[in-house]
Formats: sequence, C-alpha cells, structure tokens
Amino acid sequence: MNRGGMGNMQKMMKQMQKMQKDMEKAQEELALKTVEGTVAGGMVTVTVNGQKEVLSVTIKEEVVDPEDIDMLQDLVLAATNDALKKMDDLTSDTMGQFTKGMNLPGMF
Repeated sequence: MNRGGMGNMQKMMKQMQKMQKDMEKAQEELALKTVEGTVAGGMVTVTVNGQKEVLSVTIKEEVVDPEDIDMLQDLVLAATNDALKKMDDLTSDTMGQFTKGMNLPGMF
C-alpha cells in the first residue's frame, strides 16, 4: 500500500475535523447575532436572532390607527420577513466560507 496515500488521508481527516469545529463555532456565534427588518421607513421594525426567533416588534405611534389594522398587520408581516431574510443572508455568508461552493443540501 502506498504510504503517501495514508498520510494524505490523515491530513484530510484533520482538515475536516478542524472545519467541523470552525463551523460549530460559527453557528454558535450566529445564534448570538440579531438583525432588524424594517418597512415603511422604519415605522415597523422586527428583530430576530440567529435561531430565527422574533425577539421584538416595534411599531411607531403614527402607524397605529384602529381603522387601518389590516395595513398594520401587513407591515408587521413584511418587517418579519425582511428580518428573517437578513438572518438567512447572514447565515449563508457566514457558513458559506466553509463550503466554498460545495453543494450540501439540508446542511444549513
């Protein structure tokens, strides 16, 4: 058996273990991050964390009109989706450094 092949395999395994540890650390750091989604010029702001949990919803007083509750609900929905998209983008950017173009479906 070619000894060089075994050495390369061990080196590759060590690199994979390091990459896995780095990915776990990055996921832990992402879990601590927050992003805000805003709509209507900041009238509605939604904050989510890296685990995609909604942490807060802020609505400016000017928006609240009992007769326009449908519009308010739409603004909250849009701000929530904006915040979740931003967290997806942040997660992709952060974790993408590990995959560098590899297609790993279901990984993130």
